[in-house]
Amino acid sequence: MLDPLTSSTGLLALAALALVLVTILAVRVAIKLAVRVGLVAGVALAGLYTVGVIG
Repeated sequence: MLDPLTSSTGLLALAALALVLVTILAVRVAIKLAVRVGLVAGVALAGLYTVGVIG
């Protein structure tokens, strides 16, 4: 009954599925982080512009 899971093909398929899921999760986290860094950079630049350091 568990023969497909113990074969190398089954393990390879599970490893490929895990790799895809980890990649999707990493991309989602990277996008969220990039958005947050962009917002912080925008606020910092707006503050510097308001003070007169730049512009």
